[in-house]
Amino acid sequence: MRSIYNLMIIPMALLSWGCQKNTSTVSESLNKKPNIIFVYMDDLGYGDISANGATEIKTPNMDALANGGINFSNGYASSATCTPSRYAAFTGEYPWRKNAQILPGSAPMLISTKQMTLPKMLKSSGYSTAIIGKWHLGLGTHDKDWNEHISPGPNEVGFDYSYIMAATQDRVPTVYIEDGDVVGLDKNDPIQIDYHKNFEGEPTAIDHPEMVKMKWHHGHNNSIVNGIPRIGYMKGGKSALWSDVDMADHFLLKVKSYIKDQSNKEAPFFLTYTMQQPHVPRTPHPRFVGKSGMGPRGDVILEADWCIGELLKTLKEEGIEENTLIVFSSDNGPVLNDGYYDQAVELIGNHDPKGGLRGGKYSLYDAGAHVPFITYWKGTIAPGKSDALVCQMDLLNSLAALTGSEISTPDSENVLGALLSADQKGRTSLILEATTRTSYRKGDLVLIPPYKGKKKNKQVNIELGNDTEIQLYNLKEDPSQMKNIAKDNPQLTKQLLAEFQKLRGLDYNETKKLELM
Repeated sequence: MRSIYNLMIIPMALLSWGCQKNTSTVSESLNKKPNIIFVYMDDLGYGDISANGATEIKTPNMDALANGGINFSNGYASSATCTPSRYAAFTGEYPWRKNAQILPGSAPMLISTKQMTLPKMLKSSGYSTAIIGKWHLGLGTHDKDWNEHISPGPNEVGFDYSYIMAATQDRVPTVYIEDGDVVGLDKNDPIQIDYHKNFEGEPTAIDHPEMVKMKWHHGHNNSIVNGIPRIGYMKGGKSALWSDVDMADHFLLKVKSYIKDQSNKEAPFFLTYTMQQPHVPRTPHPRFVGKSGMGPRGDVILEADWCIGELLKTLKEEGIEENTLIVFSSDNGPVLNDGYYDQAVELIGNHDPKGGLRGGKYSLYDAGAHVPFITYWKGTIAPGKSDALVCQMDLLNSLAALTGSEISTPDSENVLGALLSADQKGRTSLILEATTRTSYRKGDLVLIPPYKGKKKNKQVNIELGNDTEIQLYNLKEDPSQMKNIAKDNPQLTKQLLAEFQKLRGLDYNETKKLELM
Protein backbone atom coordinates (compact mmCIF):
# COMPACT_ATOMS: atom_id res chain seq x y z
CA MET A 1 0.00 0.00 0.00
CA ARG A 2 1.20 3.55 -0.70
CA SER A 3 1.75 5.97 2.11
CA ILE A 4 -0.69 8.90 2.45
CA TYR A 5 2.21 11.17 1.45
CA ASN A 6 2.66 9.37 -1.86
CA LEU A 7 -1.06 9.23 -2.60
CA MET A 8 -1.09 13.03 -2.26
CA ILE A 9 1.83 13.54 -4.65
CA ILE A 10 1.00 11.19 -7.50
CA PRO A 11 -2.56 12.39 -8.25
CA MET A 12 -1.22 15.95 -8.58
CA ALA A 13 1.11 14.73 -11.30
CA LEU A 14 -1.88 13.07 -12.96
CA LEU A 15 -4.13 16.14 -13.13
CA SER A 16 -3.06 16.96 -16.68
CA TRP A 17 -4.04 13.49 -17.84
CA GLY A 18 -7.71 13.72 -16.88
CA CYS A 19 -8.86 14.31 -20.45
CA GLN A 20 -6.98 11.24 -21.68
CA LYS A 21 -7.78 8.66 -19.01
CA ASN A 22 -10.94 8.00 -17.04
CA THR A 23 -10.89 7.89 -13.26
CA SER A 24 -11.02 4.10 -12.97
CA THR A 25 -8.05 3.66 -15.33
CA VAL A 26 -6.01 6.22 -13.39
CA SER A 27 -6.82 4.38 -10.17
CA GLU A 28 -5.64 1.13 -11.71
CA SER A 29 -2.33 2.77 -12.70
CA LEU A 30 -1.86 4.03 -9.15
CA ASN A 31 -2.87 0.85 -7.37
CA LYS A 32 -0.69 -1.48 -9.41
CA LYS A 33 3.04 -0.90 -9.09
CA PRO A 34 4.57 -0.59 -12.55
CA ASN A 35 7.49 -2.56 -13.86
CA ILE A 36 10.50 -0.24 -14.15
CA ILE A 37 13.20 -0.45 -16.81
CA PHE A 38 16.26 1.80 -16.63
CA VAL A 39 17.90 1.90 -20.07
CA TYR A 40 21.40 3.28 -19.52
CA MET A 41 23.49 4.17 -22.57
CA ASP A 42 27.26 4.61 -22.54
CA ASP A 43 28.79 7.87 -23.89
CA LEU A 44 25.65 8.90 -25.79
CA GLY A 45 25.56 12.67 -26.24
CA TYR A 46 22.55 14.92 -25.81
CA GLY A 47 22.61 15.62 -29.55
CA ASP A 48 23.07 12.00 -30.64
CA ILE A 49 19.35 11.30 -31.01
CA SER A 50 17.11 12.80 -33.65
CA ALA A 51 14.48 13.75 -31.07
CA ASN A 52 17.05 16.19 -29.68
CA GLY A 53 17.80 17.77 -33.02
CA ALA A 54 20.15 15.35 -34.76
CA THR A 55 19.62 15.50 -38.52
CA GLU A 56 22.46 13.31 -39.80
CA ILE A 57 21.36 10.21 -37.91
CA LYS A 58 17.90 8.77 -37.32
CA THR A 59 16.96 7.07 -34.05
CA PRO A 60 13.28 6.18 -34.47
CA ASN A 61 12.98 3.98 -31.39
CA MET A 62 14.71 6.41 -29.04
CA ASP A 63 12.49 9.06 -30.62
CA ALA A 64 9.43 6.91 -29.88
CA LEU A 65 10.32 7.09 -26.20
CA ALA A 66 11.01 10.83 -26.37
CA ASN A 67 7.90 11.71 -28.36
CA GLY A 68 5.66 9.32 -26.43
CA GLY A 69 6.94 10.34 -23.01
CA ILE A 70 8.68 13.28 -21.37
CA ASN A 71 11.87 14.47 -23.05
CA PHE A 72 13.99 16.51 -20.61
CA SER A 73 16.10 19.38 -21.89
CA ASN A 74 17.86 19.62 -18.50
CA GLY A 75 18.49 15.99 -17.64
CA TYR A 76 21.84 15.12 -16.09
CA ALA A 77 24.12 12.32 -15.10
CA SER A 78 25.96 13.24 -11.91
CA SER A 79 29.34 13.11 -13.62
CA ALA A 80 31.12 13.45 -16.95
CA THR A 81 32.54 9.92 -16.65
CA CYS A 82 30.98 6.50 -16.26
CA THR A 83 31.89 4.95 -12.89
CA PRO A 84 30.93 8.03 -10.86
CA SER A 85 27.63 8.44 -12.71
CA ARG A 86 26.72 4.80 -12.21
CA TYR A 87 27.60 5.01 -8.56
CA ALA A 88 25.27 7.99 -8.10
CA ALA A 89 22.43 6.44 -10.12
CA PHE A 90 22.45 3.25 -8.05
CA THR A 91 23.13 4.74 -4.60
CA GLY A 92 21.44 8.16 -4.71
CA GLU A 93 24.69 9.64 -3.41
CA TYR A 94 27.05 12.19 -4.95
CA PRO A 95 30.09 10.31 -6.33
CA TRP A 96 32.57 12.83 -4.91
CA ARG A 97 31.57 11.70 -1.42
CA LYS A 98 33.11 8.33 -2.31
CA ASN A 99 35.87 9.82 -4.48
CA ALA A 100 34.54 7.56 -7.23
CA GLN A 101 36.64 7.59 -10.39
CA ILE A 102 36.93 5.47 -13.53
CA LEU A 103 37.90 2.00 -12.32
CA PRO A 104 40.19 -0.57 -13.89
CA GLY A 105 38.59 -3.91 -14.68
CA SER A 106 40.38 -5.49 -11.72
CA ALA A 107 39.04 -3.02 -9.13
CA PRO A 108 37.25 -4.22 -6.00
CA MET A 109 33.59 -3.47 -5.40
CA LEU A 110 33.00 0.29 -5.03
CA ILE A 111 29.53 0.20 -3.47
CA SER A 112 29.45 -1.03 0.11
CA THR A 113 27.13 -3.93 0.78
CA LYS A 114 25.85 -1.91 3.75
CA GLN A 115 24.75 1.03 1.57
CA MET A 116 21.20 1.65 0.51
CA THR A 117 20.83 1.24 -3.24
CA LEU A 118 18.11 1.67 -5.82
CA PRO A 119 17.61 -2.09 -6.32
CA LYS A 120 17.61 -2.69 -2.54
CA MET A 121 14.90 -0.08 -2.09
CA LEU A 122 12.78 -1.60 -4.84
CA LYS A 123 13.28 -5.12 -3.49
CA SER A 124 11.89 -3.90 -0.18
CA SER A 125 8.84 -2.70 -2.14
CA GLY A 126 8.22 -6.15 -3.58
CA TYR A 127 10.18 -5.91 -6.83
CA SER A 128 12.29 -8.54 -8.54
CA THR A 129 15.51 -6.86 -9.65
CA ALA A 130 18.05 -7.47 -12.40
CA ILE A 131 20.96 -5.83 -14.20
CA ILE A 132 22.02 -6.88 -17.69
CA GLY A 133 24.93 -5.21 -19.47
CA LYS A 134 27.81 -3.06 -18.32
CA TRP A 135 28.64 -2.81 -14.60
CA HIS A 136 31.96 -0.95 -14.06
CA LEU A 137 31.57 -0.48 -10.32
CA GLY A 138 34.17 -3.03 -9.26
CA LEU A 139 33.80 -6.64 -8.24
CA GLY A 140 34.93 -8.70 -5.27
CA THR A 141 38.10 -7.75 -3.43
CA HIS A 142 41.61 -6.69 -4.46
CA ASP A 143 42.81 -10.30 -4.44
CA LYS A 144 39.81 -11.91 -6.14
CA ASP A 145 40.17 -15.09 -8.15
CA TRP A 146 38.34 -14.80 -11.48
CA ASN A 147 38.10 -18.58 -11.62
CA GLU A 148 35.97 -18.86 -8.49
CA HIS A 149 32.71 -17.25 -7.42
CA ILE A 150 33.25 -13.46 -7.28
CA SER A 151 31.69 -11.57 -4.40
CA PRO A 152 30.61 -8.92 -3.60
CA GLY A 153 29.01 -7.83 -6.85
CA PRO A 154 25.64 -6.64 -8.12
CA ASN A 155 23.85 -9.47 -6.33
CA GLU A 156 25.17 -8.29 -2.96
CA VAL A 157 23.87 -4.73 -3.41
CA GLY A 158 20.29 -5.50 -4.37
CA PHE A 159 20.11 -7.23 -7.75
CA ASP A 160 18.45 -10.66 -7.69
CA TYR A 161 19.94 -11.44 -11.09
CA SER A 162 23.02 -10.06 -12.83
CA TYR A 163 24.51 -10.73 -16.24
CA ILE A 164 27.31 -8.25 -16.81
CA MET A 165 30.70 -7.37 -18.12
CA ALA A 166 32.96 -6.30 -15.29
CA ALA A 167 34.04 -2.93 -16.62
CA THR A 168 34.01 -1.72 -20.24
CA GLN A 169 34.38 -3.32 -23.64
CA ASP A 170 37.91 -1.91 -23.96
CA ARG A 171 39.14 -3.31 -20.62
CA VAL A 172 39.99 -6.83 -19.53
CA PRO A 173 38.56 -9.20 -18.45
CA THR A 174 36.69 -9.69 -21.72
CA VAL A 175 34.18 -12.20 -20.33
CA TYR A 176 30.56 -12.23 -19.17
CA ILE A 177 29.76 -12.78 -15.51
CA GLU A 178 26.43 -14.24 -14.41
CA ASP A 179 25.50 -13.96 -10.74
CA GLY A 180 29.17 -13.77 -9.78
CA ASP A 181 30.53 -16.56 -11.99
CA VAL A 182 32.39 -16.25 -15.29
CA VAL A 183 30.23 -17.71 -18.06
CA GLY A 184 31.71 -20.62 -20.04
CA LEU A 185 34.96 -20.79 -18.09
CA ASP A 186 37.21 -23.84 -18.44
CA LYS A 187 38.98 -24.26 -15.11
CA ASN A 188 41.84 -25.96 -16.97
CA ASP A 189 42.51 -22.63 -18.69
CA PRO A 190 42.29 -20.22 -15.74
CA ILE A 191 41.90 -16.47 -16.17
CA GLN A 192 44.70 -14.21 -14.97
CA ILE A 193 44.34 -10.41 -14.88
CA ASP A 194 46.93 -7.72 -14.18
CA TYR A 195 46.71 -3.98 -14.85
CA HIS A 196 50.41 -3.29 -14.23
CA LYS A 197 52.49 -6.11 -15.69
CA ASN A 198 52.05 -8.38 -18.69
CA PHE A 199 52.20 -12.16 -18.43
CA GLU A 200 55.28 -13.80 -19.92
CA GLY A 201 54.79 -14.75 -23.53
CA GLU A 202 51.45 -12.96 -23.97
CA PRO A 203 51.32 -10.69 -27.07
CA THR A 204 50.45 -7.00 -26.82
CA ALA A 205 49.54 -4.42 -29.44
CA ILE A 206 52.99 -2.89 -29.12
CA ASP A 207 54.92 -6.15 -29.55
CA HIS A 208 52.65 -7.69 -32.18
CA PRO A 209 50.95 -4.96 -34.24
CA GLU A 210 50.31 -7.53 -36.99
CA MET A 211 47.68 -9.18 -34.74
CA VAL A 212 45.66 -5.98 -34.37
CA LYS A 213 42.48 -5.51 -36.45
CA MET A 214 41.53 -2.21 -34.81
CA LYS A 215 44.37 0.30 -34.53
CA TRP A 216 44.84 1.94 -31.15
CA HIS A 217 45.28 5.68 -30.79
CA HIS A 218 46.13 6.10 -27.12
CA GLY A 219 46.08 3.94 -24.01
CA HIS A 220 44.70 0.81 -25.63
CA ASN A 221 47.81 -1.18 -26.40
CA ASN A 222 47.93 -4.05 -23.91
CA SER A 223 46.41 -7.52 -24.38
CA ILE A 224 44.80 -8.31 -27.74
CA VAL A 225 41.40 -10.03 -27.71
CA ASN A 226 39.50 -10.73 -30.95
CA GLY A 227 42.05 -8.57 -32.75
CA ILE A 228 41.26 -5.58 -30.54
CA PRO A 229 43.93 -4.20 -28.19
CA ARG A 230 42.61 -3.53 -24.67
CA ILE A 231 43.49 -1.75 -21.46
CA GLY A 232 45.08 -4.22 -19.04
CA TYR A 233 46.68 -7.63 -19.37
CA MET A 234 44.84 -10.93 -19.54
CA LYS A 235 45.88 -14.55 -19.91
CA GLY A 236 43.70 -17.66 -20.23
CA GLY A 237 39.93 -18.02 -20.22
CA LYS A 238 39.78 -18.64 -23.97
CA SER A 239 36.46 -20.54 -23.81
CA ALA A 240 34.83 -17.65 -21.93
CA LEU A 241 35.86 -14.78 -24.19
CA TRP A 242 32.99 -12.72 -25.56
CA SER A 243 32.41 -11.93 -29.22
CA ASP A 244 32.48 -8.15 -29.56
CA VAL A 245 30.30 -7.93 -32.67
CA ASP A 246 27.65 -10.12 -31.02
CA MET A 247 27.58 -8.27 -27.70
CA ALA A 248 24.49 -6.16 -28.41
CA ASP A 249 22.50 -9.21 -29.53
CA HIS A 250 23.80 -11.21 -26.59
CA PHE A 251 22.67 -8.72 -23.95
CA LEU A 252 19.37 -8.13 -25.78
CA LEU A 253 18.60 -11.86 -25.73
CA LYS A 254 19.14 -11.90 -21.97
CA VAL A 255 16.89 -8.83 -21.59
CA LYS A 256 14.10 -10.43 -23.63
CA SER A 257 14.34 -13.68 -21.70
CA TYR A 258 14.20 -11.89 -18.39
CA ILE A 259 11.15 -9.82 -19.36
CA LYS A 260 9.29 -12.85 -20.70
CA ASP A 261 10.03 -14.80 -17.54
CA GLN A 262 8.98 -11.96 -15.23
CA SER A 263 5.83 -11.07 -17.17
CA ASN A 264 4.27 -14.34 -16.02
CA LYS A 265 4.76 -13.46 -12.36
CA GLU A 266 2.63 -11.34 -10.07
CA ALA A 267 5.50 -9.30 -8.59
CA PRO A 268 6.66 -6.24 -10.57
CA PHE A 269 10.23 -6.14 -11.82
CA PHE A 270 13.04 -3.58 -11.98
CA LEU A 271 15.46 -4.13 -14.85
CA THR A 272 18.58 -2.09 -15.46
CA TYR A 273 19.59 -2.53 -19.10
CA THR A 274 23.08 -1.03 -19.26
CA MET A 275 23.96 -0.89 -22.94
CA GLN A 276 27.57 -0.63 -24.10
CA GLN A 277 26.99 1.70 -27.07
CA PRO A 278 28.55 3.96 -28.28
CA HIS A 279 31.56 3.35 -25.99
CA VAL A 280 34.80 2.17 -27.59
CA PRO A 281 35.71 -0.18 -29.11
CA ARG A 282 32.74 0.32 -31.43
CA THR A 283 32.03 -3.07 -32.94
CA PRO A 284 28.64 -3.07 -34.70
CA HIS A 285 27.18 -6.36 -35.82
CA PRO A 286 27.77 -6.84 -39.59
CA ARG A 287 24.11 -6.07 -40.36
CA PHE A 288 24.66 -2.50 -39.06
CA VAL A 289 28.12 -1.87 -40.53
CA GLY A 290 28.06 1.16 -42.82
CA LYS A 291 24.40 1.96 -42.18
CA SER A 292 24.99 5.39 -40.60
CA GLY A 293 27.59 6.77 -42.99
CA MET A 294 29.49 8.00 -39.92
CA GLY A 295 31.62 4.95 -39.27
CA PRO A 296 31.39 2.55 -36.32
CA ARG A 297 30.25 5.19 -33.83
CA GLY A 298 27.19 6.07 -35.86
CA ASP A 299 26.59 2.40 -36.69
CA VAL A 300 26.49 1.30 -33.04
CA ILE A 301 24.04 4.10 -32.22
CA LEU A 302 21.74 2.68 -34.90
CA GLU A 303 22.35 -0.78 -33.44
CA ALA A 304 21.39 0.45 -29.98
CA ASP A 305 18.29 2.11 -31.37
CA TRP A 306 17.24 -1.19 -32.94
CA CYS A 307 17.77 -2.93 -29.58
CA ILE A 308 15.42 -0.43 -27.93
CA GLY A 309 12.86 -1.14 -30.62
CA GLU A 310 13.15 -4.84 -29.82
CA LEU A 311 12.73 -4.04 -26.12
CA LEU A 312 9.51 -2.13 -26.82
CA LYS A 313 8.27 -4.92 -29.07
CA THR A 314 8.87 -7.46 -26.30
CA LEU A 315 6.91 -5.40 -23.78
CA LYS A 316 4.01 -5.18 -26.23
CA GLU A 317 4.10 -8.90 -26.99
CA GLU A 318 4.00 -9.71 -23.29
CA GLY A 319 1.09 -7.34 -22.74
CA ILE A 320 2.90 -5.21 -20.17
CA GLU A 321 3.74 -2.08 -22.17
CA GLU A 322 1.11 -0.01 -20.33
CA ASN A 323 2.35 -1.18 -16.94
CA THR A 324 6.02 -0.41 -17.49
CA LEU A 325 7.85 2.82 -16.73
CA ILE A 326 10.98 3.28 -18.84
CA VAL A 327 13.73 5.72 -17.87
CA PHE A 328 16.21 6.31 -20.70
CA SER A 329 19.51 8.13 -20.25
CA SER A 330 23.30 8.01 -20.69
CA ASP A 331 26.12 7.81 -18.15
CA ASN A 332 27.94 10.87 -19.53
CA GLY A 333 28.35 13.02 -22.62
CA PRO A 334 29.91 12.19 -25.97
CA VAL A 335 33.45 11.59 -27.13
CA LEU A 336 34.65 10.79 -30.63
CA ASN A 337 38.27 9.56 -30.49
CA ASP A 338 38.49 7.73 -27.18
CA GLY A 339 41.39 5.40 -27.82
CA TYR A 340 41.05 3.88 -31.29
CA TYR A 341 41.30 5.01 -34.89
CA ASP A 342 37.74 4.27 -36.03
CA GLN A 343 36.98 7.33 -38.23
CA ALA A 344 34.60 8.81 -35.66
CA VAL A 345 36.26 12.20 -36.18
CA GLU A 346 36.78 11.97 -39.91
CA LEU A 347 33.21 10.88 -40.73
CA ILE A 348 31.31 13.05 -38.27
CA GLY A 349 30.17 15.42 -41.04
CA ASN A 350 27.53 17.88 -39.83
CA HIS A 351 26.50 15.75 -36.87
CA ASP A 352 26.96 17.39 -33.45
CA PRO A 353 26.85 14.77 -30.66
CA LYS A 354 26.87 17.61 -28.08
CA GLY A 355 23.67 19.12 -29.43
CA GLY A 356 25.11 22.65 -29.36
CA LEU A 357 26.53 22.32 -25.85
CA ARG A 358 30.17 22.83 -24.89
CA GLY A 359 32.63 20.18 -23.74
CA GLY A 360 31.94 16.45 -23.69
CA LYS A 361 32.99 13.37 -21.77
CA TYR A 362 35.58 14.26 -19.07
CA SER A 363 34.55 17.93 -19.12
CA LEU A 364 33.02 20.28 -16.55
CA TYR A 365 31.38 22.16 -19.39
CA ASP A 366 27.75 21.29 -19.90
CA ALA A 367 28.08 18.52 -22.49
CA GLY A 368 30.02 16.44 -19.96
CA ALA A 369 27.02 15.46 -17.84
CA HIS A 370 24.07 16.98 -19.73
CA VAL A 371 22.65 13.89 -21.41
CA PRO A 372 19.49 12.50 -23.03
CA PHE A 373 16.92 11.90 -20.29
CA ILE A 374 13.47 10.49 -21.07
CA THR A 375 10.62 8.97 -19.05
CA TYR A 376 8.07 6.85 -20.88
CA TRP A 377 4.99 5.10 -19.53
CA LYS A 378 2.46 4.39 -22.25
CA GLY A 379 -1.05 5.43 -21.32
CA THR A 380 0.03 7.06 -18.06
CA ILE A 381 2.63 9.71 -18.89
CA ALA A 382 1.30 12.35 -21.25
CA PRO A 383 3.83 13.18 -23.99
CA GLY A 384 5.64 16.47 -23.58
CA LYS A 385 8.92 18.32 -23.26
CA SER A 386 10.23 19.50 -19.92
CA ASP A 387 12.90 21.97 -18.84
CA ALA A 388 12.83 20.68 -15.25
CA LEU A 389 16.28 20.04 -13.74
CA VAL A 390 16.55 16.31 -13.01
CA CYS A 391 19.44 13.97 -12.29
CA GLN A 392 19.88 10.20 -12.38
CA MET A 393 20.85 10.40 -8.71
CA ASP A 394 17.19 11.34 -8.03
CA LEU A 395 15.86 7.99 -9.19
CA LEU A 396 16.17 6.43 -5.75
CA ASN A 397 14.00 8.90 -3.85
CA SER A 398 11.63 9.45 -6.76
CA LEU A 399 10.96 5.77 -7.39
CA ALA A 400 10.62 5.26 -3.64
CA ALA A 401 7.77 7.77 -3.73
CA LEU A 402 6.24 6.02 -6.74
CA THR A 403 6.31 2.60 -5.09
CA GLY A 404 5.29 3.67 -1.60
CA SER A 405 8.67 3.14 0.05
CA GLU A 406 9.71 5.22 3.06
CA ILE A 407 13.39 4.82 2.13
CA SER A 408 15.40 7.86 1.04
CA THR A 409 18.99 9.06 0.75
CA PRO A 410 20.15 12.64 1.51
CA ASP A 411 21.57 13.57 -1.93
CA SER A 412 18.75 12.10 -4.00
CA GLU A 413 15.67 14.30 -4.38
CA ASN A 414 12.08 13.29 -4.93
CA VAL A 415 11.31 14.71 -8.39
CA LEU A 416 8.59 12.19 -9.14
CA GLY A 417 6.19 14.91 -10.24
CA ALA A 418 8.67 16.06 -12.90
CA LEU A 419 9.32 12.49 -14.05
CA LEU A 420 5.60 11.87 -14.56
CA SER A 421 4.35 15.24 -15.81
CA ALA A 422 6.00 17.77 -18.12
CA ASP A 423 4.59 20.77 -16.25
CA GLN A 424 6.12 19.87 -12.89
CA LYS A 425 9.32 21.29 -11.41
CA GLY A 426 12.51 19.40 -10.67
CA ARG A 427 15.37 20.12 -8.30
CA THR A 428 16.66 23.67 -7.80
CA SER A 429 20.40 22.98 -7.75
CA LEU A 430 22.93 20.27 -8.53
CA ILE A 431 26.64 19.68 -8.03
CA LEU A 432 28.23 18.19 -11.15
CA GLU A 433 31.55 16.38 -11.34
CA ALA A 434 34.28 15.61 -13.85
CA THR A 435 37.38 13.66 -12.80
CA THR A 436 37.63 15.00 -9.20
CA ARG A 437 36.55 18.55 -10.11
CA THR A 438 33.07 19.88 -9.40
CA SER A 439 30.82 22.70 -10.54
CA TYR A 440 27.53 24.09 -9.27
CA ARG A 441 24.32 24.47 -11.21
CA LYS A 442 21.47 26.48 -9.73
CA GLY A 443 18.45 27.24 -11.88
CA ASP A 444 19.75 28.34 -15.25
CA LEU A 445 23.15 29.32 -13.89
CA VAL A 446 26.25 27.18 -13.64
CA LEU A 447 29.36 28.20 -11.72
CA ILE A 448 32.74 26.60 -12.42
CA PRO A 449 35.41 27.45 -9.81
CA PRO A 450 38.93 28.20 -11.02
CA TYR A 451 41.06 25.11 -11.51
CA LYS A 452 44.68 24.75 -12.43
CA GLY A 453 45.60 22.12 -14.99
CA LYS A 454 45.23 21.48 -18.68
CA LYS A 455 42.43 23.36 -20.41
CA LYS A 456 42.05 20.69 -23.06
CA ASN A 457 42.44 16.96 -23.32
CA LYS A 458 44.32 16.84 -26.60
CA GLN A 459 43.92 13.09 -26.94
CA VAL A 460 40.13 13.31 -27.13
CA ASN A 461 39.96 16.94 -28.34
CA ILE A 462 37.63 18.11 -25.56
CA GLU A 463 37.78 21.22 -23.39
CA LEU A 464 37.96 20.18 -19.74
CA GLY A 465 36.53 23.35 -18.21
CA ASN A 466 39.71 24.35 -16.35
CA ASP A 467 40.50 28.04 -16.10
CA THR A 468 42.44 30.25 -13.68
CA GLU A 469 39.40 32.53 -13.52
CA ILE A 470 36.05 31.69 -12.00
CA GLN A 471 33.37 31.03 -14.63
CA LEU A 472 29.63 31.74 -14.54
CA TYR A 473 27.22 31.02 -17.40
CA ASN A 474 23.50 31.43 -17.96
CA LEU A 475 22.67 28.19 -19.74
CA LYS A 476 19.22 29.33 -20.82
CA GLU A 477 20.58 32.35 -22.64
CA ASP A 478 23.96 30.88 -23.52
CA PRO A 479 23.75 27.06 -23.81
CA SER A 480 27.11 26.93 -25.62
CA GLN A 481 28.79 28.69 -22.67
CA MET A 482 30.53 31.32 -24.77
CA LYS A 483 30.02 34.28 -22.42
CA ASN A 484 31.51 34.17 -18.93
CA ILE A 485 29.36 36.60 -16.89
CA ALA A 486 31.19 36.19 -13.56
CA LYS A 487 32.93 39.58 -13.66
CA ASP A 488 29.71 41.32 -14.67
CA ASN A 489 27.89 39.82 -11.67
CA PRO A 490 30.33 39.86 -8.73
CA GLN A 491 27.71 39.63 -5.95
CA LEU A 492 25.83 36.80 -7.61
CA THR A 493 29.08 34.97 -8.27
CA LYS A 494 30.13 35.38 -4.65
CA GLN A 495 26.75 34.14 -3.41
CA LEU A 496 26.79 31.04 -5.62
CA LEU A 497 30.37 30.29 -4.66
CA ALA A 498 29.46 30.45 -0.96
CA GLU A 499 26.50 28.10 -1.53
CA PHE A 500 28.71 25.73 -3.47
CA GLN A 501 31.36 25.62 -0.73
CA LYS A 502 28.70 25.04 1.94
CA LEU A 503 27.13 22.17 0.01
CA ARG A 504 30.52 20.58 -0.51
CA GLY A 505 31.13 21.03 3.22
CA LEU A 506 33.53 18.75 5.07
CA ASP A 507 33.58 16.44 2.06
CA TYR A 508 35.27 19.13 0.01
CA ASN A 509 38.53 17.38 -0.89
CA GLU A 510 39.82 19.58 -3.65
CA THR A 511 41.47 22.35 -1.62
CA LYS A 512 44.93 21.57 -2.98
CA LYS A 513 43.72 21.64 -6.57
CA LEU A 514 41.27 24.51 -6.30
CA GLU A 515 42.20 28.18 -5.90
CA LEU A 516 39.08 30.15 -5.11
CA MET A 517 39.21 33.81 -6.07
